[in-house]
Amino acid sequence: MTKKIFIWVAHPNKGTFCEALADQYAQGAKAQGAEVRRMELSEMRFNPHFQGYTKNMPELEPDLLKWQECIDWADHIMVIHPYWWGAMPSLAKAVFDRALTPGFAYKYHKKGVKWDQLLKGKTGDAIITSDTPSWIDSLVYLSTGRRVIKNQVFKFCGIKPRTIAQFGSVKMADDKQMNKWLERASDFGSKAALTA
Repeated sequence: MTKKIFIWVAHPNKGTFCEALADQYAQGAKAQGAEVRRMELSEMRFNPHFQGYTKNMPELEPDLLKWQECIDWADHIMVIHPYWWGAMPSLAKAVFDRALTPGFAYKYHKKGVKWDQLLKGKTGDAIITSDTPSWIDSLVYLSTGRRVIKNQVFKFCGIKPRTIAQFGSVKMADDKQMNKWLERASDFGSKAALTA
């Protein structure tokens, strides 16, 4: 079966290293026969203000509905985002807030603290870019960004995490290091296309 992969570049700006990583990931996946869809946060238009999941929630805008459709369509999801102040950009977080809705991504049970994971059967990768070297982030900050996407996003919704990587320090990296990261992104894409 052809693997269906959705790549979401969760950077609010155009022309970033995150986009270059996504290009390489897609190239690696397509080389192994995967079908790829892609969305750029920088091109998405929606109201980022989240006021909780209430009965009067505003309807999702077309770009958020398209994002949900891509998640629903995919066997495998790749999220690429920068690491700002210990977290993903607020606009990327707003997509999760607005579009990973109850009834789509999860469903709480009426009693108790348990929930149904509605995105089970899917797998996920993530690449996080940072100015902080990844080893310092692990040692000092306990890999906060990697833990959030792995546990509070992917696992919470039933997506099985595969590769969760952090590339940094981007600001101090030379061309040789940047190319190594681009090659790794391509390898991740190849593996995603081949892994059941």
